[in-house]
This record gives sequence, C-alpha cells and structure tokens, in this order.
Amino acid sequence: MGIIEAAKEVIENAPLVPAWEARFREDALVRTVHHGTHIEGNELSLGEAEKLLAGAQIVGRERDIQEVLNYRNVLKFIEEYDKNEITEEVLKHIHEMTVHRILPDDTVGVYRKTQVVVKNSQTGEVTFRPPPAIEIPFLMSSFLQWINTTSPEDFNTILKAGVAHYEMVRIHPFLDGNGRVARALATLVLSNGGYDIKRFFSLEEHYDQEPLSYYEALQSVGKLNGNLTTWLEYFIEGLAIELTRIKEKIKSLSTDLKLKKSLGGQQLAISERQIKLVEFIQENGFLQNKSFFELFPMISEDTVLRELKDLIKKGIIKKEGTTKGVRYILKN
Repeated sequence: MGIIEAAKEVIENAPLVPAWEARFREDALVRTVHHGTHIEGNELSLGEAEKLLAGAQIVGRERDIQEVLNYRNVLKFIEEYDKNEITEEVLKHIHEMTVHRILPDDTVGVYRKTQVVVKNSQTGEVTFRPPPAIEIPFLMSSFLQWINTTSPEDFNTILKAGVAHYEMVRIHPFLDGNGRVARALATLVLSNGGYDIKRFFSLEEHYDQEPLSYYEALQSVGKLNGNLTTWLEYFIEGLAIELTRIKEKIKSLSTDLKLKKSLGGQQLAISERQIKLVEFIQENGFLQNKSFFELFPMISEDTVLRELKDLIKKGIIKKEGTTKGVRYILKN
C-alpha cells in the first residue's frame, strides 16, 4: 500500500504540462481498452486498437472492432460519472455499453435467467459455477448496498475495489461481458474513492501480460473457502506495479522536483511535437539531425529545428557539438 500511496503522490503533484497529461491519459485509455478486450480473446493488436480509437478504418473481425469501441465508451462513461452511488441501473448501463451489438438485445443490460458455467478455454474443464440465476437480484442488491454504504474510513478504497472486482466475477450476473464489467466497476470504485490518479494507469495491461496468473488469483478465493487474501495481494501488487511504472516515466521526463524548482513551479507550454522530441532524447540519451525524419516523416527539418530552438530557450534541452556532430541532450 505504501508504494501505491507514494506513486500516487508523485503522479498527482508532478508539474506536467497539459499536453503531456493529455498524452498520458490517451495512452492509458488505449492500453486499457486493448488489454481489457484482448484478455477476453479479442484478436486486434495494440497498434490496430490505437488506430481504431483514433478514428481510422482497420481490417478485423466485426466483433473485435465492436468490443474495442464499446469498451472505449465504457471508460468514457466512468470518466464522466460524477455521482458517488453505484446503482444497479449504472451497472446494467455499463453492461449495455460493453456488449452493444454483440449480444442479442434481450440479454443486454439484464441479469441472466439461466445457469452458466465458466470453463478453461484450453481443456474445457469447468473451473467455476456461479450462483443460480434466481439468486442474482438479491446478491446484486446486497453487494451494491455494501459498496454504497462503506466509506474509506471503514474500508480502504483499494481493497474495496479489489473486493468489488472479485464479487462481480463471482456473482456473474450477466450472460457475457462479466469480466469487462468487473474491471470497469473496480476502476469506478477507485475513481469514486479518490484514486482516479489523473486516469494515467491501466490495470488491464497487468492482467493481460500474464492472464493465467490473473485467473488463478481469482480462482484462489474458491479454493481457499472464500478467503480473498491471495486475490487482494495480487490486485494490490498490480496497481503498485502500474503506478510505479507511471511514476518512473514521469520522473524520467524531467518533471521531478528539480525541474519544478528551476521553473519556479510554473508549467511550460510544450507542443505535442516537443513532447515527442523530449521523450526520444530521454529514451536514447541524445537526438541528432539524422533522426528527424524517423520522428517526423511528414515535417520539414526547419520546423523540427524551430521546435528544438524553443525547447533550448525554455531551458529543457541544450545543444552540444557543431555542424554534423550536433547533438541535443536534456539539460541537467
């Protein structure tokens, strides 16, 4: 928990310029949408998902394309949700957006009416039997009452989000889409409890990197007779890893306290191109003219040089060497 709080503090107080914040948020959105659907079998690559979300036409299975667009809409809904209470109507609406044009209309945004089982996709073995359909309305009502009446003083918000994630998976109230709804609900609980952390993070990427570990952590609760410890440890570790990664990236972009002090605590107006230039220098140590075309194939060298000159003027980078040996590096 200490790692999460420390990373949260750095991320929320970093002197990032608005354009950089927008870039971090967009990157997190793309990663969340891609990995949140890929873990369920979506075949689109991260690059294809990014192009699709940017409005480009791509070639792919109709269902895969629809799933990506749907999950983007779910995350946008969570981003704009400004009420503390999470009702059944809200959850059903999230499900409706998740499976729009994927499930038959009579199963969209409604609790399942039949018994289902969860099987191992590799072996066909039944790994989980959710509660009978007749119990779902009562279970969901009780579950949401707990969410809405439990304050951060009563129960840590991060643990609450982990429990919410698990309970949605356990109750399995819908015919399909329960995993995405569970992950969306955990994000909403975190956001409501003050842990939206500028919307820079993607828990879904952590789950999708090792999906077997994710599913084993969820299944551990049943094997341990309802003990959530292993699952919650996994959930907390995932958030800690993701926030630490974001924290280190922010610090590596020269937005730590040193830069804040040198700028007098002021935010500088930096363009998207300049962000890309600084990131390239940070990752490679320096930038030379020969890399201009690699970074900006459609932009003239003179335009790139103007952007660099402005970054030098703002004290973010410096120029060393002469003529063909000129290199641009971050200013210490």
